Amino acid sequence: MINRFRNLILFLCDAFILIAATVILSSFSLRYAIPDAVSRGHLLPHLILLYACTVVFQLLFHTYDSLWRYAESREYLSLVTAALCGFAAYEVAIRVLHVSPMSFLLLTAIASLWVLGMLLIRFIYRVGRSRLQYRRGSHRIRMAIVGAGAAGVQLLEEVQNNSDSPYAIQCFFDDDPAKQGKRLRGVPVKGRIKDIPHRLKAMDIQEIVVAIPSISENRRQEILQELSSMSKVKVRVLPSTLDLLGQRPIRTQVREIQIEDLLGREPIRLNPAPVDAFLGGKTVMVTGGGGSIGSELCRQIVKHGPRRLIIVDIYENNAYDIQQELLYKYGGRLNLSVEIASIRDRERVRQLFAHYRPEVVFHAAAHKHVPLMEVSPQEAVRNNVFGTLNLVRAADEYGVSKFIQISTDKAVNPTSVMGATKRMCEMIIQSMKSRSKTDFAAVRFGNVLGSNGSVVPLFKRQIAGGGPITITDKRIIRYFMTIPEAAQLVLQAGAMARQNELYVLDMGRPVKILELAENLIRLSGYTPYRDIDIVETGLRPGEKLYEELLIASRDIEKTENDQIFIERQPAITPKELAEKLSVLEAALEKNDPGIIRGALHQVVPTFHEPEELNREQGQEVHVPDQSESGKVVPFPRELA
Repeated sequence: MINRFRNLILFLCDAFILIAATVILSSFSLRYAIPDAVSRGHLLPHLILLYACTVVFQLLFHTYDSLWRYAESREYLSLVTAALCGFAAYEVAIRVLHVSPMSFLLLTAIASLWVLGMLLIRFIYRVGRSRLQYRRGSHRIRMAIVGAGAAGVQLLEEVQNNSDSPYAIQCFFDDDPAKQGKRLRGVPVKGRIKDIPHRLKAMDIQEIVVAIPSISENRRQEILQELSSMSKVKVRVLPSTLDLLGQRPIRTQVREIQIEDLLGREPIRLNPAPVDAFLGGKTVMVTGGGGSIGSELCRQIVKHGPRRLIIVDIYENNAYDIQQELLYKYGGRLNLSVEIASIRDRERVRQLFAHYRPEVVFHAAAHKHVPLMEVSPQEAVRNNVFGTLNLVRAADEYGVSKFIQISTDKAVNPTSVMGATKRMCEMIIQSMKSRSKTDFAAVRFGNVLGSNGSVVPLFKRQIAGGGPITITDKRIIRYFMTIPEAAQLVLQAGAMARQNELYVLDMGRPVKILELAENLIRLSGYTPYRDIDIVETGLRPGEKLYEELLIASRDIEKTENDQIFIERQPAITPKELAEKLSVLEAALEKNDPGIIRGALHQVVPTFHEPEELNREQGQEVHVPDQSESGKVVPFPRELA
């Protein structure tokens, strides 16, 4: 009801303030300031004329259309400007109408008091509404903001101005000495970031938002590590500055902690020019294009202007999803084809290559789940090894310019069937050296965050369900990279690839899975081992304590990109490869998992049993400190 008559109420309030100001001032200055014509009862026409002139300018400046509970300096300045213009118009009107004017002193006093009254009543309304909302919201989530800069203040304003917000901002923390002890929109800055654990012990804070979007990833990780020492406080973050641009209101972008926030390294930024030249105007095929890596490769590839993109996948649901996503985003601008096919079908593979004549192939199709492939090694060999062989032969036959094999750190000293088959894929690539006009290359990297089977989504589901978190071994260490980062580096490596090279991506600092689980629990507002337990379930079949990216560090060469390295491998002759493949074919005919596993040991000399390698790795595993990040080294020691 009040909102419907808000403008009328403001009109009446402004009129009352004008009458009250005039009566009060005239009663004090009647003897000295008011001319005879006004003093003899002709004050009312002056009030009407003055109010009419002022209201006209208030309407022209749309001051009655403002929502004063959200008003800032701009709205208040418009109100004052409109009032001054109205008084100026009044002065002109009384001279045109030849009306005896009020004294300038009285007019100035009335104008000042009226403007002050209008400002005051609007300010009281705004403050009163905020206080009322605050009292109504006493049950709201009590929140602290880390960062009293522009983003933090904007978040505060949006929360305070949103009557439906579930939050009540209690305080800021910021490292700027000039802000210590100050207040922002009535909210105090309680101290520096390092003071948070101590200060919050005396405050009933339920959530903390890190609102410093311009912060470096290293500093963000340091802050989150500091906050993780607190229990019963949930931590959330704002995205980076670039992610905030052109997006929805800042309060809606506060998000849960992601694993990327805990990695403590800057996101990978690459020069797109070489990839533009590599893919622009080309026909590009992606096998496994519906999977985690394959679909991201497709998203990245289309940004570089290919003439045509062909997605090949055996699982139609994933292929359909990425097809619809790309068509929705690019529509008729994208020449897209999707083919459902198994890379194990040699004739089907040749048919696709003959029809589309791809110039660049990214081979991401593979069975990747380690424990499942331990149970079904025949499927891993048929799909990973012989599927790759079909693609390599078709690429050679149909004149593909570049063929990029997506490999894995599990191919280094493999302890699993999956890792051994991926090492065989690398050997197939190496065997093509000097035998083909196609540039064959492999790109090796570690665990990819958010991919199918990734541990982090599992941890989050377990926390949401009240725990416990399950890890296979508390000593386990892994390298992590985001899916977009991995895809970008694959494209960059593909752009620089020459025949039969094996590229290794710098995965940054390794992460101890136990520490990752503990930090995720703390940053979700719980205490490890008290609120959420962590249970050790034992290493799964084929699983290592840690993964290695390199076989022999002495064979590593730098490239022009400091995040991509080349590992030199001894060449494999076609005869050697043929012998290895015949051993695997004979084992497949037996269809016995034990025989197939034995055959893999025979053809991949570095294939170890996991118990043997994990025993050699010892009881203590060294995690390089932050200063070692960015160095590609055998970790923690070379196992050639």
